[in-house]
Amino acid sequence: MAFSLRRFMEGRYGNDKLNNAILGAALLMVILALFIRNPLLNLLTHGVSYALMFWSIFRTLSRNTYKRYQENRAYLKFIDRFKDRDHRYFDCPKCRQTVRVPRGKGKIAITCPRCKEKFVRKS
Repeated sequence: MAFSLRRFMEGRYGNDKLNNAILGAALLMVILALFIRNPLLNLLTHGVSYALMFWSIFRTLSRNTYKRYQENRAYLKFIDRFKDRDHRYFDCPKCRQTVRVPRGKGKIAITCPRCKEKFVRKS
């Protein structure tokens, strides 16, 4: 049994942090649906929870591992930026390099480390 499951999962993506977040959101939607009395809203929350569950299963069983890896990487980057309260992030207008600057310094001149382009932003 375990060998056949292992053979089935060969070449498939599996689980990651984004899948855990999707399943957590689906669980929250199911719990929220328990407290909603309006039949239309209840149906809508159940539909969204099922869609999230199917999306998670699709990601787990996907053979396009590179695409799933990129999705997870973008999610983790978003979470890291959200948690970082001490810095702001800007994109260089010339080369699109992401530049991190300290928050709360007012208007500052930022020099891109890649192309040396200078631009002014409020931090």
